Amino acid sequence: MLLVQTLREETTRVLEGLAKRNLAHAETLVADAIALDKQRRETQKWVDELKAKSNVDSKRIGELIKSGKAEEANGLKASVATDKQRMKEGEDQLVQCEEELKHLLYKIPNVPHALVPAGKGADDNKEVYKHGNIPTLHAGALPHWELIKKYDIIDFDLGVKISGAGFPVYKGKGAKLQRALINFFLAESEKAGYTEIQPPIVINEASGYGTGQLPDKEGQMYFVNEDGLYLIPTAEVPITNLYRDVMVAEENLPIKNAGYTPCFRREAGSWGAHVRGLNRLHQFDKVEIVQITRSENSYEALDTMCQHVQGLLEKLQLPYRKLLLCGGDMGFNSAMTYDMEVFSAAQQRWLEVSSVSNFETFQANRLKLRYKTKEGKTQLLHTLNGSALALPRIVAAILENNQTETGIKIPEVLRPYTGFDQIN
Repeated sequence: MLLVQTLREETTRVLEGLAKRNLAHAETLVADAIALDKQRRETQKWVDELKAKSNVDSKRIGELIKSGKAEEANGLKASVATDKQRMKEGEDQLVQCEEELKHLLYKIPNVPHALVPAGKGADDNKEVYKHGNIPTLHAGALPHWELIKKYDIIDFDLGVKISGAGFPVYKGKGAKLQRALINFFLAESEKAGYTEIQPPIVINEASGYGTGQLPDKEGQMYFVNEDGLYLIPTAEVPITNLYRDVMVAEENLPIKNAGYTPCFRREAGSWGAHVRGLNRLHQFDKVEIVQITRSENSYEALDTMCQHVQGLLEKLQLPYRKLLLCGGDMGFNSAMTYDMEVFSAAQQRWLEVSSVSNFETFQANRLKLRYKTKEGKTQLLHTLNGSALALPRIVAAILENNQTETGIKIPEVLRPYTGFDQIN
């Protein structure tokens, strides 16, 4: 969440940034937060002054008793008792005020970076780079949802039987292709200096609030009611929460972690013809990269993370484009996000396969994730994450773009991992 000090001291910049998101009632939210913070600080000052007065009076009582001034001491005792009751009331008000302020701050999204364009949605995103040639397919080429039936490698009907729509069953070479991609992505992340993490795939409420999935995306996560646990929407959540309430040693920065997990998203209300087959699922596999850095290094880290993702796509020989998301299309937590989209030749459309984001201090403030400088000053760190990569649409693009009349060619870089060079 945003620092209340930032709202107070940089109000104009905050409001100008939130305007890029088209956030309704931004001015009211910010003004209410500033007013609550003022009330909190005034209450704190009043309580502190009462405590100081009570301490002085308590010491004075002892002196009066020693001097034989019992009546005056008794009067001061009554005054101290009254002050303590007022302090208790003030402390209760302070707790209530802080709780209200916290929940109000939870409603305010991150402020977009100055370079983020204004806009309402995907049509306003800015293409900043494009790579590769769009393949020309043979006559009779099929979309991936037909190819998987033809070659019997993924079965949606069996998934419906076991779980429901959006839970495919991978079979034979389809399952091996999945495993090959996961191993390839993890091997490449290790080469790039990321330490592999295998985290839990369920999180508690504190973890959800720590990285900002709660309360913003509560309805999009699967919830295990009996245990109060959520199925993760991405490995970013448990990996970043490893560092909740941690004071990181400066010499250990930057932190670079990567992890493979299944991911779970309810995707409520998002079904339609444009999300057929693997284009949108309730359960899917993904390798995630996470970095934790000092503030002055975070945008350089964002660039290197994008380069890592782009390198994966180039090794897979998939045509892609890089988009700078506009304020209206960015996630709640993000200060800047780049999306990578691959071109799906049979569908003749771009498919998002990765989002790489810098959250600046937004998550770290919730997580109380800090480090101490050489000068002894405590600073919040910056957190970043990116998909490297999400599998379903990568698989869809590989199947569609590499299909021939005799089978589907496996990208050369994957063949050591699959053990075969074609699906037929």
